[in-house]
Amino acid sequence: MSKIADSAENSRARHSAQDAWERDEDGALDEGFKPLTREEAQKLREAKPSISPWAVLAGQLVVGVLVACVAWLLTGRPSVGWSAMYGVLAVVVPGALFARGLTSKVSAMNPGAAVAGFFLWEMVKIGLTVAMLFAAPRMVPDLSWPALLVGLVVTMKVVWLVLWFQSRSNRLA
Repeated sequence: MSKIADSAENSRARHSAQDAWERDEDGALDEGFKPLTREEAQKLREAKPSISPWAVLAGQLVVGVLVACVAWLLTGRPSVGWSAMYGVLAVVVPGALFARGLTSKVSAMNPGAAVAGFFLWEMVKIGLTVAMLFAAPRMVPDLSWPALLVGLVVTMKVVWLVLWFQSRSNRLA
């Protein structure tokens, strides 16, 4: 009999916790919440498609190569161009590894594996980026740290540019 009473208490506690999520700032139940139907969800996906991580990486690589070429042309020193390019690669290579890890079949198995995979691959990405930065003086002759950092920062910020182009193309379509 105590199992039934415990079950009823757990059920009430669960419902009160659920009610708390559904309440607005004033404590009133949110009557305006309505889950999407399958058709509404499909329309939302079509109106706002997700962006492929590979498209973001391609955009980062293109802009990064342009930054490295501009650095080389402005200074007339190939070492500055290679330094900027190494900064680009310190973003793109770990990002590609991260994207590959997240798009694997293991990550799609269940939500728990996806969350664990995200954190694992994010740690791998950060570790590889730091390792590449530590290796930079040995990898690039006559390394220019300012050029490397410009390549690194500009390449990281390309994500916002890709998102902007994506939103513009969605509005025009």
